[in-house]
Amino acid sequence: MNDTATRAWAEPLATGVALADEGLRLLWVNPALAELLDIGPRSAVGQSLAVLLHRPAWMALAERALREPSPHQLRGIDIPSVRGETVRVDVSMQRLASGELLLEVHALAPPAASDTPLSATLRGFAHEVKNPLAGLRGAAQLLQRRVEDEQLRNLAGLVIAEADRLAALANRLLRHDGAAAQLGEVNIHQQLERLGDLLLAEPSPPTLRHDYDPSLPDIYGDADRLLQLLLNLARNAIEAGATTLTFRTRAEPAVRLGERMARMALRVDVIDDGPGVPEPLRDTLFEPLVSGRADGSGLGLALAREIAREHGGELRHVGRAGETTFSLYLPMGHAHD
Repeated sequence: MNDTATRAWAEPLATGVALADEGLRLLWVNPALAELLDIGPRSAVGQSLAVLLHRPAWMALAERALREPSPHQLRGIDIPSVRGETVRVDVSMQRLASGELLLEVHALAPPAASDTPLSATLRGFAHEVKNPLAGLRGAAQLLQRRVEDEQLRNLAGLVIAEADRLAALANRLLRHDGAAAQLGEVNIHQQLERLGDLLLAEPSPPTLRHDYDPSLPDIYGDADRLLQLLLNLARNAIEAGATTLTFRTRAEPAVRLGERMARMALRVDVIDDGPGVPEPLRDTLFEPLVSGRADGSGLGLALAREIAREHGGELRHVGRAGETTFSLYLPMGHAHD
């Protein structure tokens, strides 16, 4: 990859990227890294790489990276910005065919006392998914402008909307500001209809059935997070072999949600005709990294339960082969009353 190609590739990335010459002086930094270091991209040019790798041992590793073809890594190091603040990052360094040194700098979220293993795993995933999402969104925008078929434009718009939603979720995870969720009145049936649109846009969509109680009021919550929960339940069922999904809503009195009793709860059932949850997994079904599929991540149901609890609710499972039900219980009114 030549210098021009490297810059064109790295300019829009959220990941920090820099090029250094054989004397370890910066030739170029992309906007993301300039923002991280709190310096102007132009003023960085000509400065020593020590502005980023300020410790002698780190600079020595950069010198090695210039001499050796294999990548070199620095994990969890603290780098200073011009204003004196420190940022924890991972740095990857690799020599290019031109003899220059390419650096990729990934900012890490600061550890929080309230972190769970799931939260830490999700933030790592959120960091890695942001760049592919940006590329996905850009491709969908290009298609939307070029195709004439209205249905195809609508599908491209759906991709753009989902990319924006997932990017917002990723940013929230990276900032660890889940307490500052976008709370408001949520019509659960609108979210289920949107879920149906997403599923029917897939190459082999399932058969969808609806059994709604139209008298149910809006609830208080984060619409995007609740949609993500429902999407995880539906995708989990489809990946397990279900071909038909039923979305059912009901009001249920006197439901225990965590440590308290809700006088009335909204229940959303996602029912599928798949083979059911294997018996050995039923007791640990909602734990992180537990999956019944060889290619499964084991994060979908764990995240769904975490979102339910963020809303003061619960996620439960009952089922047998041919009829598996995951039930989301949410308190009526404000989630934390």
